[in-house]
Amino acid sequence: MHSELDGYDRKILALLQEDASLSSAQIADQVGLSQSPCWRRIQRMKEEGIIRGQVTLLDRKKIGLNTQIFAEIKLNAHGRSNFTEFTEAIRGFPEVLECYVLMGSVDFLLRIVTADIEAYERFFFEKLSMVPGIQEVNSIVALSEIKSTTSLPV
Repeated sequence: MHSELDGYDRKILALLQEDASLSSAQIADQVGLSQSPCWRRIQRMKEEGIIRGQVTLLDRKKIGLNTQIFAEIKLNAHGRSNFTEFTEAIRGFPEVLECYVLMGSVDFLLRIVTADIEAYERFFFEKLSMVPGIQEVNSIVALSEIKSTTSLPV
């Protein structure tokens, strides 16, 4: 069971979303708490699963992943009956950063990153199109990124 988030919790979460390397003393100073209560709040939010983890965010372009593709996937009737098989295959592809189940004319939306279009073509033909149950893939190339954030509006 999750406890209600108060103003201090929300300020702590906002700070951690911007810089997870901040110490509890630094956070406490910025939110107006002493270090011990601040640390306890952070620990409670970790235990409750509100804080799922702390990561380092990379600039994909600076490490050579210049192409971002959104792929709409439609499964055939057999594929829909083997939902687990499809999801396990997708989870195994490091190129797929996100996968969502949708309602509507397509079943899934994938966010995929690769070095370039040729790398996406190889991924598509050697991996994605080999997943059983896929009826149709509509690939949409993102030309530029207007906004990208991992921060939730707390």
